Amino acid sequence: MTRIGIIGLGFMGMIHYYGAKKVDGCQVTAICTRDPQKLSGDWSSIQGNFGPRGGMENLSGLSTYDQIDDLLADPNVDLVDICLPTQYHKEVTIAALKAGKHVLCEKPIEVDIQSANEMVAVSEQSDKHFMVAHVLPFFPEFNYALKAVQSGEHGDLLGLHLRRLISQPSERTLQDITKSGAPGIDLHIHDTHFIQLLCGMPSAVFSQGKIATTKDGKSTQFVDYLSTQYIYPERPQLAVSTWSGGISAKGRSFSHGFEIFFEKATLTFSSSTLSGQGVSQPLTLIQNTGDIYYPDLGEVDPVDAFTNEIAYAISHLNSGQSADAGFLSGTKARDALALCYKEAESVTTGKIVAI
Repeated sequence: MTRIGIIGLGFMGMIHYYGAKKVDGCQVTAICTRDPQKLSGDWSSIQGNFGPRGGMENLSGLSTYDQIDDLLADPNVDLVDICLPTQYHKEVTIAALKAGKHVLCEKPIEVDIQSANEMVAVSEQSDKHFMVAHVLPFFPEFNYALKAVQSGEHGDLLGLHLRRLISQPSERTLQDITKSGAPGIDLHIHDTHFIQLLCGMPSAVFSQGKIATTKDGKSTQFVDYLSTQYIYPERPQLAVSTWSGGISAKGRSFSHGFEIFFEKATLTFSSSTLSGQGVSQPLTLIQNTGDIYYPDLGEVDPVDAFTNEIAYAISHLNSGQSADAGFLSGTKARDALALCYKEAESVTTGKIVAI
């Protein structure tokens, strides 16, 4: 039984708590938050843009802490689940690893690339697993796509295009942008991570888009939106691209999807939020024979993706595999961040940038 301690009880911490309760082989034994109301079990203030709103929770069987060091010292915690804002990821991850705990850290791994490198280096020096919770491979449509590529059942992969868009960001301070990395990291890192899983790391990127600016007009090193071509010289017929960031009109607050092209079939999916209402094109498999199929994904609840992610993390801990293997690899999360920076460099310079 893997015993989990959750640090941070915002929306994501709550979803991880609910998700872990559905997973065999693990148990949440401790939580940590500075909010006394949440420590008392009153989670009614927690609400996200999907899934349930928090309510009253019976925490009588859990150890509750308002100091991170106290949870890290708890001998009844094997895996620390870090659901804190990104600027705390490095400090708490390294402290947890040095305390002898496995770590599951929310995405992005960090905003600062040197901090991400340090996190990976510390994990490599420990005998503990460091995992980063990139949840996209656990959503049913994306998981189906991943398996279709890996299986080769539709022939060779010819190309893919990923789309992940939000509405145009409001005016922001430099601190706001630096904390999040702007949409070019906070949002787009889902795509750079998923592309690695589908195709491996590219050799170079070419991107065009818009550098994020502060409300007083100062430029940053981060990107608001971009279009990228990922270059694989060893596979010249493979066309891989993305379109990501804050560029959409306010009425479409979020949109994502993909088109994946195989020798024998095309796989498509699209989902958007239009004026607060969900609109989607379901996962569709179009075959060269002319036949069209809509794969049965069962009941699709976005919260289930987080349950599947935690189940995968627990399975990985118990598998005996290397500490950096799998979808939740800390190294892949760091490399996804590095790709975002290479794309930002390409946007700034107008040149193809080697990885």
